[in-house]
Amino acid sequence: MALPVAVDGMGGDRAPDAIVAGARDALNAGHDVVLVGDPDRMGDTGNVPVMAALEVIEMHEDPGRAVRLKKDSSLIRAAEAVRDGHASAMVSAGNTGAAMGAALFRFGRIKGVARPAIATVIPVPGSTPTVLADSGANAECSAAWLVQFAQMGAVFSRVRLGVERPRVGLLSIGEEPGKGNSLAKEAFALLHDGAAGPGVDFIGNVEGRDVMSDAADVVVTDGFTGNVVLKTLEGSMKFAMGAVVNALRSPGVDKSASDAILATLLPLAAELDPETYGGAVLLGVDGVCVISHGSSSARAIVNAIGVADRAVADGLVSQLAAAVAPAG
Repeated sequence: MALPVAVDGMGGDRAPDAIVAGARDALNAGHDVVLVGDPDRMGDTGNVPVMAALEVIEMHEDPGRAVRLKKDSSLIRAAEAVRDGHASAMVSAGNTGAAMGAALFRFGRIKGVARPAIATVIPVPGSTPTVLADSGANAECSAAWLVQFAQMGAVFSRVRLGVERPRVGLLSIGEEPGKGNSLAKEAFALLHDGAAGPGVDFIGNVEGRDVMSDAADVVVTDGFTGNVVLKTLEGSMKFAMGAVVNALRSPGVDKSASDAILATLLPLAAELDPETYGGAVLLGVDGVCVISHGSSSARAIVNAIGVADRAVADGLVSQLAAAVAPAG
């Protein structure tokens, strides 16, 4: 019998309602799911079983302190369910730092991994998405960590997106080898000299404009820069789509023509919508942890559960361990 995905029922801006709705929809779609949280606050969970956890780590709380003190929180209990073999993976739309801390301290790191990295799938219209790593786990990084992010990002691209030999680029302010700050220059030298091993096809520096293009399959950077890139792209895409819709709905625009154009844009809008991809995966911990956007809807939670299930089925953790082992 398959183990369920443990879903943090109390984490996120729209919790618990949207999370519970997503868990119910996922169950109806054939996924094995267990909700973790306060039964009295989650309401009607339908046929989804509940694992009781009476504390909540709020979005504004200090992650380290909350993980240490709130032992009966939904996040901690979800991570423990994976650790103890009661769940196959965990999903949370709650406090990102706390989700990362719960996974790190309850799962432990894969042997040889210095620091976990958050891998986010960035849509590339008309092409395979780009994997951005790290997108927020480590504000300060060493060049050696970036080498590991390249190793893990390449594995993730192959397993999640089916890219046979992912091309890995290092995010910098220019394509030339000498461009960038000291971290980028040192990381470039290591990657160029093959420090990431034969599994990484390093193509050199890439720029911010390349992230949403087919220039590279994996873009590696520190978590501070990666998170800024991620939030900038999200805001830009939301603004652009809103501007197009407002223009087509403005006075003087033929309604039938406007409706026809909007209909053709719907598939693109769906492709660019972060909820389509469910959430980011925390690479480097000894278990599957999917971190969803704080504003996740029920649809995003369903997709996140799907991501978690596929990661388990594809043996993502064992493949990451094999990729990092030579450097450990």
